[in-house]
Amino acid sequence: MSQKNKRLAMAFLGVIITGFCVGIIQKGSLGTDPFTCFVTGLANLFGSTYSRFYLIIMAVILVGVFVLEKHYIGIATLLNLFFTGVAADFMRGLLNFVFPEPSMAIRTLLLVLGVLISCFSASLYFTADLGVSGYDAVSLIAANKYKLLPFRICRILSDFSCVIVGFIFHANVGVGTVITALFMGPVIQWFNTHVSEPFLYGAPQDK
Repeated sequence: MSQKNKRLAMAFLGVIITGFCVGIIQKGSLGTDPFTCFVTGLANLFGSTYSRFYLIIMAVILVGVFVLEKHYIGIATLLNLFFTGVAADFMRGLLNFVFPEPSMAIRTLLLVLGVLISCFSASLYFTADLGVSGYDAVSLIAANKYKLLPFRICRILSDFSCVIVGFIFHANVGVGTVITALFMGPVIQWFNTHVSEPFLYGAPQDK
């Protein structure tokens, strides 16, 4: 498979699997991801709906990304906008059928699987470099363009900032929120190094 086709496959699969993972984490009902927490908090502050404020915030972020480092806007950005929600709704509906009233053990398992697999899927479309979501681009720009801190640290800081804002303005903060804020950055970086980059570029040859 050519590198171009690998990039396209990684971008598409990464976005779709990310959507599935959103549905898995939602079904676990143990706390939303940090960005969802942030948007919900600001929507509460201004008495708006989540969907309306999501579009407003994403529009502002994407304008900033376009000005600072527009190469992060690409086909994967569009895929993220149009397919993540559809994939999330599909997976949540499927899990509602399979686990209509999940036990705490099942909910915990769903949370763990959702976080781990979403880290893998994010790594796929980050490495494909065909565009990322506006929120994902924030940490990537801070780490790669401005060299402020390693990506994993930039992601932890941005996630925790979102959680703090969400908590202040009464968004649903749970153990899942804390776990995603703490571990997504480092785990995505691990998948970048050990899975996605070797797949795209080939494993380094031992001398």
